[in-house]
Amino acid sequence: MTHPAPAAPSSPAAPPEAVGPLIRCLTVLRELSAGGGRQAVGDLVRGTGLARSTVDRVLSTLARLVYVRVEGRDAVLAPRLLELGNAYLAASGLPDRLGPLADRLADELDESVSLAVPDGDGVRFVHQATRRRAMSLAFRIGDLLPAERGAPGALFADAWDATDWERWRRRRAADPTDAGFPAVPPRPDDEAESATSPTAVFKSRVDASRAAGWALDDQLIEPGLVAVAMPVRDPSGRVVCAVSVVSHTSRLSAAELPGAVLPRLRDTVTAMELALTTPQAAPSAPEPGAAEGASAPSHASWMRASKQELGPEFVESMARGLITLTAFGTGRAALPLTAVAEATGLARATARRALITLEHLGYLASDGKLFRLTPKVLELGFAHLSGLTLPAIAQPHLAALVERVHDSASMAVLSGDDIQYVARVPTVRIMSVNITLGTRFPAYATSMGRALLAGLPPAEVSARLSLTDLRPLTRHTVTDEEALLGIVRQVRADGYALVDEELEEGLRSLAVPVRDRTGEVVAAVNVSTHAGRTTPADTRDTILPALRETATAIEADLAVAGRYVRIPVL
Repeated sequence: MTHPAPAAPSSPAAPPEAVGPLIRCLTVLRELSAGGGRQAVGDLVRGTGLARSTVDRVLSTLARLVYVRVEGRDAVLAPRLLELGNAYLAASGLPDRLGPLADRLADELDESVSLAVPDGDGVRFVHQATRRRAMSLAFRIGDLLPAERGAPGALFADAWDATDWERWRRRRAADPTDAGFPAVPPRPDDEAESATSPTAVFKSRVDASRAAGWALDDQLIEPGLVAVAMPVRDPSGRVVCAVSVVSHTSRLSAAELPGAVLPRLRDTVTAMELALTTPQAAPSAPEPGAAEGASAPSHASWMRASKQELGPEFVESMARGLITLTAFGTGRAALPLTAVAEATGLARATARRALITLEHLGYLASDGKLFRLTPKVLELGFAHLSGLTLPAIAQPHLAALVERVHDSASMAVLSGDDIQYVARVPTVRIMSVNITLGTRFPAYATSMGRALLAGLPPAEVSARLSLTDLRPLTRHTVTDEEALLGIVRQVRADGYALVDEELEEGLRSLAVPVRDRTGEVVAAVNVSTHAGRTTPADTRDTILPALRETATAIEADLAVAGRYVRIPVL
């Protein structure tokens, strides 16, 4: 279901230099993001009002950038799109500098802690440290809330001018139930139709927050949810974000919460403001982008190759405009036109038109010389994609692998002494391997288990095997501890594991590890086949290259998705 965007004053006409295809591309991305990350192409056509041929070209270009997948009649946001939001988060420096302090506060208080920034007349989350409880915070990084429905909004609204307040009033009048903010429950009808002036109520909260130096959320979002927030200022005194401690009335009432958390919250804000006085790291090179890991000098050749391969289905001006966003990052919070052109490898005139377009749409702000990303970049699918799990990231890659090798493919993680299947794509054969998600097998007798064990320190592998009941599952199962340690060492050296009929007679499996952005082995992927079809050497030679390419593709998505978000393995 598509959610309407928050109402806002009519946008000014696009400047003459604006790139029309880029505007249409972002329209499609916004519509797809608002629709939950997956929509039928026909629905995108209706939702955007664009011609079917235009939407098809946009999706083809986005698919080439690995920002979208087209699955049958549906368009689906892909994890690599997160690199656009990552660029904003890295450029802001807030998650990197303040996130660890927010995490520490959450641990000290045993309550959820959030960092939020102002975004127009809304509040957008940029970091979350949540507690695992039945009743806990469920917002995602990138979610947008109305300013009046939360503690941070009252702090941010203190800096609003008459134009900002008028924009807020127009939005409230046009959307009294907050239907344009899918991250929050709809406003109750009796509240939406209340005779009490919303402006007077909100302004009184803003005044109270200014006087106190902190703001209270007494169940403004939903019944039971309470929060206290304080502003965090940069060295110039400007409020750059708010840090909130969120609880539930089953633990602390709104009256009790300030007394319980404000002392440590104030200490944390002081530490955060000190952290903001420390200069960011020196400008670094942009991280590899979705354009097949292209660096700035190779963007032009990648564009030419894409155009040659896809013809009119690849729109260069769209791709150039999106790549412009990736010029920003850690140490590159504000850039002049020349630096953007150099970072992306685009001609100065091309970069200028893209920047003008993005500024017109609100994704960039400029003081006339320097450009900065705005939090609005996070509306491009970040909230939806930040909720992905490792199996969800892996699934489409496993499907592509199965289509390529015509055998079943799976992903598993280590769970105690076993492996546990978390993703699987079966193949269609008369004789095939039938395994369901959640199935567990002993790690020592499986290819994925050995690939996962090879990712552990050798001492830990030895300790695990010494405590494992090494039972023969077939006449081929290796059960000697020293022999298994030698096999694991070889797997570590080779980068793959091949197990032939050790788990089950007639079953052969080949696996490789999957690593996160830190290089830690977090999962393994395999291909299972019938041992009677080919020799082990033939299986390795024909399947291993495709299996390794699949693991590399999963790792690339995981590196982008896991930069600012914890990716659950289940």
